[in-house]
Amino acid sequence: MKKIPLILVASFLLIFAPSCKKDKTPQAPPPAVHCGIFENFETGTKASYAAADVTLSTGSWNLNDALISSSTYDHKDGNKAIRMENTGILTMNFDATAGAAQITIDYAVYGNDSSSTWALFASTDGGSNWTQLDTTVTASSTSLTTAIFNTGYLGNVRFQLRKLSGGQLNIDNFLILGDSGPKRDDNMALGNPSSASTDTAMHDNYLMVKPEYALSYNNSKGEANWVSWHLSAAWLGTAPRCDCFYPDMALPVSYYYVQPSDYSGGGFDRGHMTTSSQRSATSNDNAATFLMSNMMPQSDKLNQQTWNSLEDYCIALINQGKELYIISGGYGSGGTGDSGNTNIPIFKYSLAGGKVNVPSNCWKIVVVLTTGDDDICRINKSTRVIAVDMPNNQTVNSQPWGYYRTSVRALETITGYNFLSNVPASVQDAIETVVDTGPTN
Repeated sequence: MKKIPLILVASFLLIFAPSCKKDKTPQAPPPAVHCGIFENFETGTKASYAAADVTLSTGSWNLNDALISSSTYDHKDGNKAIRMENTGILTMNFDATAGAAQITIDYAVYGNDSSSTWALFASTDGGSNWTQLDTTVTASSTSLTTAIFNTGYLGNVRFQLRKLSGGQLNIDNFLILGDSGPKRDDNMALGNPSSASTDTAMHDNYLMVKPEYALSYNNSKGEANWVSWHLSAAWLGTAPRCDCFYPDMALPVSYYYVQPSDYSGGGFDRGHMTTSSQRSATSNDNAATFLMSNMMPQSDKLNQQTWNSLEDYCIALINQGKELYIISGGYGSGGTGDSGNTNIPIFKYSLAGGKVNVPSNCWKIVVVLTTGDDDICRINKSTRVIAVDMPNNQTVNSQPWGYYRTSVRALETITGYNFLSNVPASVQDAIETVVDTGPTN
């Protein structure tokens, strides 16, 4: 349970930047998303503290030493909130049938009362037995604070909130997000960073949505501006690596189809954006990652070592019960590859006679969630977001991948894209401005 109370400037790197710059004009916020079981206590009526069942929008709840109040002294989001005194108890009389991956609850002290403590309990047998989740929560602020409980209930479960001590307590916005186990979710659920379009006239910002990933293709550069994909255990299996690089014939006929041979002898690897090892459930899934539209020229030291280490770490997170949303791409022009002589690296701006741009840097964003449903709703101000910006050269491997961590906002400044645009703006401001300091293996 958690409580939530470089700008890099190098203009020459943007020579080959796509024409799809981030619109700096004010944007309408993404629509409010209400998912899972969301109870805001606005529909019920209970004016006394005596124990009684109350029918709310989500079902029947029992309030003991608790009432529903709209007083100006109640701290709430909306017109009403729960107010609890003594050792009040708020209990669901029904089960969350889709399980529970995460529960969030807003809380505050009532009026200017003294601090109080409370705890959340769960029952998987219809309320006969209850188990406390995480640690006891202390309410000491007159502003609503959000408590977050990450759980892993896959079957029927109901919850009970118990006030344990102290002054009166306000409770609001009780949200339960389901958990039906790992599955394949929308590869572009977090947004379209460049507002890419399926209009074939958008040569340098052409949207392609495939079952395995989505991308914005840049015909002038012969590579993707960005590639976006979801990763959970449902995408992993035992399918072998196909090593079957091939041109993407789904591109419009007027576009240049990059060939596997366009990289031959150029000194750079055909670097996967959506990783082969992260699409191993079926042979078709794996083969899709070998489309040339999913490739970017990467130095061997980047592709095979530093970039690969981060790819392996993403698999390790999945094995820890996480699911990820990943976006990657490159920017700038001019990288250092392998000439075949270890003492003489080769610097190139492009391959295939200028048809394929060699980026100066490759970046990646990884949003880390616990496995569950309602993914957008589960992204909050404490969600871990890993962003990296790696040079495309022969010395990148001198540092581990964690050395290259940056902020999402810094990458937005460089690329002109609007990442995580489907996430509420206030949450974006919290998670896009920090540089991750979490574990790297």
